[in-house]
Amino acid sequence: MALDSKIPGGSISDKWTNYKDHINLVNPANKRNLDIIVVGTGLAGGSAAATLAELGYNVKAFCFQDSPRRAHSIAAQGGINAAKNYQGDGDSTFRLFYDTVKGGDYRAREANVHRLAEVSTNIIDQCVAQGVPFAREYGGLLDNRSFGGTLVSRTFYAKGQTGQQLLLGAYSAMNRQIGRGKIKMHNRHEMLDLVIVNGKARGIIARNLVTGEIERHSAHAVVIASGGYGNVFFLSTNAMGSNVTAAWKIHKRGAYFANPCYTQIHPTCIPVSGDHQAKLTLMSESLRNDGRIWVPAKLEDAKAIREGKLKPTQIAETDRDYYLERRYPAFGNLVPRDIASRAAKERCDAGFGVNKTGEAVYLDFAAAIERYGVDQARLKHLDENDKALVIKLGTEIVANKYGNLFQMYEKIVDENPYSTPMMIYPAVHYTMGGTWVDYNLQTTIPGCFSIGESNFSDHGANRLGASALMQGLADGYFVLPYTIGDYLAPDIKMGAISTDSPEFEQAEKNVQQQIEELMNNGGTKPADYFHKKLGKIMWDKVGMARNAEGLTEAQNEIAAIRDEFYKEVKIPGTADSFNPELAKALRIADFLELGELFAKDALHRNESCGGHFREEYQTPEGEAQRDDENFAYVAAWEYKGKPSDAVLHKEELKFENVKLVQRSYK
Repeated sequence: MALDSKIPGGSISDKWTNYKDHINLVNPANKRNLDIIVVGTGLAGGSAAATLAELGYNVKAFCFQDSPRRAHSIAAQGGINAAKNYQGDGDSTFRLFYDTVKGGDYRAREANVHRLAEVSTNIIDQCVAQGVPFAREYGGLLDNRSFGGTLVSRTFYAKGQTGQQLLLGAYSAMNRQIGRGKIKMHNRHEMLDLVIVNGKARGIIARNLVTGEIERHSAHAVVIASGGYGNVFFLSTNAMGSNVTAAWKIHKRGAYFANPCYTQIHPTCIPVSGDHQAKLTLMSESLRNDGRIWVPAKLEDAKAIREGKLKPTQIAETDRDYYLERRYPAFGNLVPRDIASRAAKERCDAGFGVNKTGEAVYLDFAAAIERYGVDQARLKHLDENDKALVIKLGTEIVANKYGNLFQMYEKIVDENPYSTPMMIYPAVHYTMGGTWVDYNLQTTIPGCFSIGESNFSDHGANRLGASALMQGLADGYFVLPYTIGDYLAPDIKMGAISTDSPEFEQAEKNVQQQIEELMNNGGTKPADYFHKKLGKIMWDKVGMARNAEGLTEAQNEIAAIRDEFYKEVKIPGTADSFNPELAKALRIADFLELGELFAKDALHRNESCGGHFREEYQTPEGEAQRDDENFAYVAAWEYKGKPSDAVLHKEELKFENVKLVQRSYK
């Protein structure tokens, strides 16, 4: 079945402008009669809730954290893209659009990406007006830096805290509306089901995580902004509470789940140190702007480093392999994340890894420190041949740009990254797949919308760095507030929706039944036992490199773990109280279904593209080999009882403004 994304006609440059003219805008005086539920209060959900409330709608916002300020969006470090061309280096809306489509390996919907590029400039103005402290140049203008996958400087940043500062801006806007009574905030609540009445999303069932009470909440529309599903791998850079539950619940109610196999492996994370770890720590991709990535060129040197007999600073420059610069001379260390990750894995698999496990490469700032130091010495008319002075001045510049990241690394690894290279290795980070949405950001369930990382729409098979914040805020501030009005217009006079209907009663009963089954099964193993088993299968067989044999095994093994989970999981405590183990088990139950669909999607896609790398489909140089003739489509899966029975629907991808070519960063 082909999917209709409802993209309006006209040239791509006219699509978004024309679309705003087609919207049946709701009369502002009538918006107070309309309720909207927003699930998730990160950048996408927080900005959407604040904007919808500002427009006059009644918003009910839900988050499982104790405050919206603790959403995972605060972990975004490096920056946010916008095509303002402040550096005068040739940036433009079209160039941002093209870089994003190319970076996604030509698997994104062209019209959505162009709209994203168009509204990107508005986001910066919005955030500056909110007081977000973006970095500025000496003259007071906003500063920019480069990120992977581009050759221009378009990334706005606030040291290594960009996500946190942007979220505080959205949080402040939310708080204003909470104070006005236009947003009713429900902290420490988790959505456990979607309620559909007469074919339309009309509310949710939520669990109060403090009291254990199951609650009914109604609305005229439901917006899912619950983030991504990277924690299906157990170890990821996501906050430990991040989960797929909200998105998976609407999938089981009829929302198609698109491209689950498109998951991003980030190249610059602190390596795994042992089985004791519960999560991984991200080092911002912005570090690749100044840091150089290398491994020893000689196997004996790599072995000596692993054995502690040699230090990286003792390796001569001629004995270092700056492999990204060698393989991709045009982009060097700024190649996209999927390419940088696979290149690191290839070097480590060949025996050149540099930590005790053999799974790490170096990210070195010595050259940047020296370069900046020489520049500062010249500016201050000091002796540029004084090595100690140059290092001191250069270190100060690097600390001003990345100081909190260096501090975080030193606290975790107990090494000074100014004087010895950082060690990094790829880790699960972001998910490009998610609920399928049309151009309006509406799922296949009328009245149920999905925004930010919880939908699939803008990044294709690989997200460029600094584009997550851009999409989240674009959806929340500038897209959803326009498109949701078209859907809500006919509901202006219907009044409040009752929660006493049979549909609400049945949905609540379903949630209660699942909780009772988990609480009373008499198992002996903690929930994390199953999550770790799932994560190992996902990383080993559905991780950076995949093949048909491993994917087939993964599906069968995950299904077996799921059966064992329902028989053997042990949840202490009671359901009608604060019980984090119960909350964890409910989330893992959804991961155990998603993991199987993830592997099924990866198996059906007989090509390599972006974050989906099938070992059977690669070029002689080891790069991803797409099959545009057979797989230039969005794979949207319909729930049919269990993941193995999911039905595939296709949305063909049509490209009017970019030419489909083999991606090259050489």
